[in-house]
Amino acid sequence: MSETETKKPARDPWDLPDVSGLVVGVLGGTGDQGRGLAYRLARAGQKVIIGSRAAERAREAAGTIGLGVEGADNAECARRADIVIVAVPWEGHAATLTALREELRGKLVVDCVNPLGFDKQGAYALKPEEGSAAQQAAALLPESRVTAAFHHLSAVLLQDETVEEIDTDVLVLGEKRADTDLVQALAARIPGMRGVFAGRLRGAHQVEALVANLISVNRRYKAHAGLRLTDVHGPADGSADGPRGR
Repeated sequence: MSETETKKPARDPWDLPDVSGLVVGVLGGTGDQGRGLAYRLARAGQKVIIGSRAAERAREAAGTIGLGVEGADNAECARRADIVIVAVPWEGHAATLTALREELRGKLVVDCVNPLGFDKQGAYALKPEEGSAAQQAAALLPESRVTAAFHHLSAVLLQDETVEEIDTDVLVLGEKRADTDLVQALAARIPGMRGVFAGRLRGAHQVEALVANLISVNRRYKAHAGLRLTDVHGPADGSADGPRGR
């Protein structure tokens, strides 16, 4: 049998798993980004738990969203969730994850934190010692499956109930295809979004850093800019069937 005959066919990159039954926890779910992601995922039918240092604050935020969203302290949120999105402020990133190492053991962690500084010239990217926020998460959570995604989403659009679809791509980075496929499928639950694999965690810094440029774009043009990749044909452009569970 020839090498051509024995070679397995390439996997369809849009053949993604069904994530509709998974519970999503959002650490930092009382902030604008976390609350917006919680709202969009719950609106798409996902079971969502908001986490905060103060359980009462999380429950209040969950109540304002509705849609079956629950609130809990960070530890309970991490324990109960199958996928945990980290949307805490950069300043509290390391401390939050260190405190939750046990609760996050074995969990799929999605880091969307952008290390940024601000001065009179505007936003600029910071580079953590580990290379990026996502790599810091991986170093602090050696027994978790850390990925990076959801960096370039406008919190304003996420929380705007009049916006039906958010026209954007979500860059997903990680070490294992099974994990990045799950995150891509989760992103695709939100109408208008596609999750697109963008490399391993070592490339997370430039993805996180690009948010500083988007902030400059938004300020100049009074916009809520996101990203849409060219020549990557998939579900959102109608050229392929959407992933299962969307």
